[in-house]
Amino acid sequence: MLMVKDMSRAIAFYRDVMGLKEGFISEHWTELLFGDAVVALHAGGTGERTPTGLSLQFEDVAQAYQAALDAGAMEIARPVQRPGEPIILGTLADPEGNEIMLTQYVGF
Repeated sequence: MLMVKDMSRAIAFYRDVMGLKEGFISEHWTELLFGDAVVALHAGGTGERTPTGLSLQFEDVAQAYQAALDAGAMEIARPVQRPGEPIILGTLADPEGNEIMLTQYVGF
């Protein structure tokens, strides 16, 4: 669950930019689908940067990361492959301030 200050903006970001599908939508609680996972958005956020632990995996993480920045996300760490890890990992804050990770599986 991510806290959001502007529900409409958050829905548009995760639906139109990150590719999540709409589930249940309301002004106070929204459920978006990412594969078999549900990402819930809860009204009442402050817009301050908040760590979440949420990680979304993409086939082209560089493209997804840039699309997020173009849509108002804040850059934290550009996608890179760290030694010994089978993913390319980037971190950003969504327009609501929630820190999320974007990954791409590349294997060893």
